Amino acid sequence: MNNFEFCSPTYFAFGKGTEAEAGKLVKKFGGTKVLIHYGGGSAIKSGLIDRVKASLSSDQISFVELGGVLANPRSGLVYEGIELCRKENVDFVLAVGGGSVIDSSKAIAAGVKYDGDFWDFFGKGLEIQEALPVATILTLSAAGSEASNSMVITYEDGMLKRGAKSELVRPKFSVLNPELTCTVSKYQTACGTVDIMAHILERYFTNTKNVETTDRLCEAILLAMINEAPKAMENPNDYDARANIMWAGMIAHNNLCGVDREQDWTSHRMEHELSGLNDVAHGAGLAIMFPAWMKYVMHHDINRFAKLAVRVWGCEMNEANPEETAKEGIQKFEEFLKSIEMPLTLGEIDLKEEDIPTMINKILLYTDTLGAFVKLNVEDMEKIYKLAL
Repeated sequence: MNNFEFCSPTYFAFGKGTEAEAGKLVKKFGGTKVLIHYGGGSAIKSGLIDRVKASLSSDQISFVELGGVLANPRSGLVYEGIELCRKENVDFVLAVGGGSVIDSSKAIAAGVKYDGDFWDFFGKGLEIQEALPVATILTLSAAGSEASNSMVITYEDGMLKRGAKSELVRPKFSVLNPELTCTVSKYQTACGTVDIMAHILERYFTNTKNVETTDRLCEAILLAMINEAPKAMENPNDYDARANIMWAGMIAHNNLCGVDREQDWTSHRMEHELSGLNDVAHGAGLAIMFPAWMKYVMHHDINRFAKLAVRVWGCEMNEANPEETAKEGIQKFEEFLKSIEMPLTLGEIDLKEEDIPTMINKILLYTDTLGAFVKLNVEDMEKIYKLAL
């Protein structure tokens, strides 16, 4: 087990009707003028934005609004938000939505306090020195951005999808009302499920030894998702299933399950080029990339793959041939993904073999290797993308 420091200071208000506490919480964390940042019309049509405004007004907190965040949030709206916050002297950013809205809010919060181009934090890896406080009212269980220090933005000139992180953008508070996710479509629920599971798997596949406690935490979250996601997809109003998924999404990405170990993140980085190229939902892209990566690297540590197969997918351990157990576990994973109607191949999202060089060239703009579990070069990346065809 590695040495580590862990601090996850986000304050959570979890349960029914908790969005009514937004004004009180903003005041508690020092906000006086808020940017309400959100996505499409659903937050308005559902009355959620009006309820948030009413809560802020009841605590004498003024606000401005900026909607229009897209899936795979774009740089253009971030620039617009930065200018709006500066013009209106905003001192607090409140994200009302899912991971895309939260990531856009984080980028705005960092950009407001920076004299240069906010993209320097993403494209150049510049460290964020100062940011407005951010908080969230979550409407989609998936990205885990409601508790994380990370964000991903797509730069529209070249459609480059890149990430950045800083403790300064970790949300001050997050309102988690599972009822707000009951209108999420079956497809988006499935995409969110894969995203949550992928956040765990990126941490689970590690070269760090003797990490049994967090291995067991990882396995528990995966088992919970396997159990609860089909319930939520069959009955969108199953509050308990939605609640369990929402809390799992937070735990999956606040790094509780990854503090003691080296982490990988190859599948996420390779997926970014899928969604950067054709705007596929991040979770759907991960459903394609993760099994392909697993098949390619499993021989690096067959026993870890076999352990996942036994503990999570219920396979019988083949002591004489653990490779067979490992392969069976990957097959069970793919069967689960298929059962929740996720794509398993690039062809299902209209990407072809001729798109692979474009995706690899975009990766090469910032690195020539990926991964930690197994260090991958350009040839490896090409082979994994071809496995995903």
